[in-house]
Amino acid sequence: MKGAAAYGKGAKAYARVGVESSVMSASPHQLITMLFDGAQTSIRTARIHMLDGNISEKGKAISKALDIVNNGLQAALDAEKGGEVADRLWSLYDYIARLLLEANLRNDPERLDEASRLLENIGSAWREIGERPGEV
Repeated sequence: MKGAAAYGKGAKAYARVGVESSVMSASPHQLITMLFDGAQTSIRTARIHMLDGNISEKGKAISKALDIVNNGLQAALDAEKGGEVADRLWSLYDYIARLLLEANLRNDPERLDEASRLLENIGSAWREIGERPGEV
């Protein structure tokens, strides 16, 4: 058992270094894409735990998704440069955060699904924009 536990710790450390390396070498555009991916992963994880009745892990996954939406995606908006688009995205991220909170409180997978769909729509539009030289 000791060997398996050590292997697990080593694998987690290796994965963490991989993620940190990806973040350090990513452009601002890629970082936002990573936030969308992370939010989606957390929502999928929350849904699995919700359906399994694992309330504690569901709450952790939803909290992680909320953190990404509020402190990542929403915080990255630049109202000055983004104008009306940034304002609308801010409102949409606020709505997504409320969906996630309600999903957690009511154990409602449909609210998780709606939050996921909205994030996928925004994320796919972000990916389609692609990086433009000289823009952040």
